[in-house]
Amino acid sequence: MPLIPLTLPPGQYRNGTEFQASNRWRDASLVRWVDGTMQPIGGWQTRNTVGGSAPRGSVSWRALDGERRFAAGSFDGLRVTLASGTTNDITPVGLVAGLEDAAVNTGYGGTFYGTGLYGVARPDTGNYSEATTWSLENWGENLLACSVSDGRIFEWTLDTGVLPAAVANAPVDNVGIMVTEDRFLFALGAGGNPRKIQWSDREDNTLWTPLPENEAGDIELQTSGQIMLGVRTRGQSLILTDQDAHAATYQGPPFVYGFQRVGTACGVISRRAAAATPPGVFWMGTNGFHFFGGGIVEDVACEVTDYVFGSLNGAQTSKIFAVANEYADEIWFFYPSANSLENDRYVAFNYVEKTWMTGDMARTTGFDAGVFKNPIWMDAAAVAYRHEIGNTYGGGSVYAETGPISLGAGDQVMCVTEMIPDERTQGDVTATFKTRFHPNDIEREYGPYSMTNPTSIRFTGRQIRMRVDGNALSDWRVGVMRIDAVPGGRR
Repeated sequence: MPLIPLTLPPGQYRNGTEFQASNRWRDASLVRWVDGTMQPIGGWQTRNTVGGSAPRGSVSWRALDGERRFAAGSFDGLRVTLASGTTNDITPVGLVAGLEDAAVNTGYGGTFYGTGLYGVARPDTGNYSEATTWSLENWGENLLACSVSDGRIFEWTLDTGVLPAAVANAPVDNVGIMVTEDRFLFALGAGGNPRKIQWSDREDNTLWTPLPENEAGDIELQTSGQIMLGVRTRGQSLILTDQDAHAATYQGPPFVYGFQRVGTACGVISRRAAAATPPGVFWMGTNGFHFFGGGIVEDVACEVTDYVFGSLNGAQTSKIFAVANEYADEIWFFYPSANSLENDRYVAFNYVEKTWMTGDMARTTGFDAGVFKNPIWMDAAAVAYRHEIGNTYGGGSVYAETGPISLGAGDQVMCVTEMIPDERTQGDVTATFKTRFHPNDIEREYGPYSMTNPTSIRFTGRQIRMRVDGNALSDWRVGVMRIDAVPGGRR
């Protein structure tokens, strides 16, 4: 019988049952697909310790003298790091500290729908208080910062001996900020109004009162939701609420900005769960993923939706954050799994090849390469890592595993006698096979086998799953492997 090529589509499929992922990659971690082949993601190296509590919001920028910096905010502090790795605490005087973890207060009927027994009070029920996050932007070479728990807009002028000061005349009780391409500063949820946007005069963040001689202004969005965040994209500013999406376009006096609802039922799941990429803005909603490229909002078909949203810690969704990785044409979302208080998993989408990836990695904030050569992402211990460098993964497992593979319609048993690998580095990867005779049958395991030369293997089963493990710290590639299998009847 001719050799059977294991031609599997790139990316993961993890919706529905295991059998629905037949002849697809189902489970994986720390791998991506490029040009149809599977390879490990770039590794990471420790850069420096930021200090303080878990950072939840960050930005990088370059000063007029060429000095590179990045800032990161935690629930109770703000710190800035120079390119040299030196970190300075620039927490504003009198900053109102928030919550390191989201809290659900006690009471009846205020918890997440479907949890617990009807009419039974529990200690984890009641009003929801989100974990504290930061909006951070550069204003020229200065840093603008706003914590959701404090609500004031602070400005830092690069002097490590002078702490950030509240921007004069700016609204307070804001939930975030955004600097537009047109050099206006937006205060989001301005003055405690969850639907209000107020903006300063162009290039003057201290002038907020609208007058005939300036372009300051405000608007209350026509939405049933609350403003969550703003993102610059394609000559527009995208405002996301927890219900819908609005595009803000500069049009000059007298109205200054025009606002248009560009999507409904597409609310963002957290205040940091959106990021801009070259094609447009991607974000994570409450039950799916969405994209805005300048027209109307589109739903992004996701082949791992069930897995991601079925394993979320619903009480800590305010910690979810998105970050672009332009090096690999990807958008990454980090989220807390069901049994974790912190982000410990990721789901990533390659917007060029339209493939999805999942895996284990603990990151709380970060930013893409640009000002710095590599993406810099941070964990809950406030350690900053350079990513997409080398092939070390902090002890994490690099692997991918298929769903069931069968002959034809799966009505025949196959007897496998040989594996012919397709692996570039020859020996850095192993393959393990798992067999069953029925979807819910006991699974038997064979291997691991080195993927060097054609290898004799002996096993029988109606369904086969294959696991590929990267056992060496190298830049390996796995293409189309082939097996020698013959039909063994229907019993």
